[in-house]
Amino acid sequence: MADYILVINPGSTSTKYGLFSISKGSFLIDEEVLHNAEDLKKYHKVTDQSEFRSEMILGDIKVKGFELKGNLAAVVGRGGLLHPLQGGTFIINEKMLDDLKNLRWGEHASNLGGILANEIAREYGDLPAFIVDSVSVDEFCTEAYISGYPKIKRRCRAHVLNIKAAARKACEKIDKKLEESNFIAVHIGGGISVVALEGGRLVDVNNALLGEGPFSPERAGTLPLEELIDICFSGEFTKEKLKKEFTKNSGLIAYLGTNNGLEIEKRIEQGDEKAKIVFDAWIYQISKYIGAKATVLKGKFEGIIITGGWARSKLLIEKLRERVGFLGEFFIFPGQFEMEALAMGALRIINKEETPKEYSDKFFPKPFNL
Repeated sequence: MADYILVINPGSTSTKYGLFSISKGSFLIDEEVLHNAEDLKKYHKVTDQSEFRSEMILGDIKVKGFELKGNLAAVVGRGGLLHPLQGGTFIINEKMLDDLKNLRWGEHASNLGGILANEIAREYGDLPAFIVDSVSVDEFCTEAYISGYPKIKRRCRAHVLNIKAAARKACEKIDKKLEESNFIAVHIGGGISVVALEGGRLVDVNNALLGEGPFSPERAGTLPLEELIDICFSGEFTKEKLKKEFTKNSGLIAYLGTNNGLEIEKRIEQGDEKAKIVFDAWIYQISKYIGAKATVLKGKFEGIIITGGWARSKLLIEKLRERVGFLGEFFIFPGQFEMEALAMGALRIINKEETPKEYSDKFFPKPFNL
């Protein structure tokens, strides 16, 4: 019986891949292959890199002494930019591949996830190929789209894959199904997602890339409109430079000159008053958005999930508990679980615990106009 699930998670300059053993319930390989920038420059579109990346993955597996032929059960890739869709595991079909290859919904390295998974699955026979909890997941409740200005629609952008993986771990702790549980989930890394999960669905979130919410180690979050408009028309920034300013050069790094958690905590311990004030303001903002998501769920939720790299910070967890601990139990899952989440999404299909969803022209949710 085929025992391997090949997991592929492409990034802009590297490809993470893993070989998961179904029988052992663990990864035999969990690797990140770095790509030379000069090699990548040869390709006009990111999706043109599929053969190059596929050869590197398969070559690396061969060097490590693993045989895929006859042993591969399925291939799963990170979901790329597609039309708004539900969370869960989707089988890769021609419609999905067409959208990914033609960059119909945008260009991103994650588009390669589905393409690579499909190509390798075909190379080793008629094997199933999947994506799981794509970056395009949009499960907002209707009210969540309304911004306050008709020409601007709020967007669902979050660390979906990691948040849903952490939510499943929390459900295991309380012996409940994800579909029967509500959580407030907070992913804290370079960016921050503060999510209301209702029955496993992501019904509201701050736009974790360039929208709103608490400031993060690198991002600005919600800003006062009058001053923001003044900056836009100051002549100091082009549109693209201002986007970079608010996504890469804001938040902790703008105030303190670093986004390194250990360094910031050390400065606080040594009596750095500015570091303490900025850190406390950060906790204050995160806490406000956690409280807001409690109202989205009408106070009915199992607890608060904290995940991402910053969940390792004892100081951050301690200060969050001081402000929002009264709301419910904390579930702490430090780090990221993307590779595990992809493998588990495919495994649930193989074990017939779930039925794979089919990608089509049908949007989820249905578009509406006001």
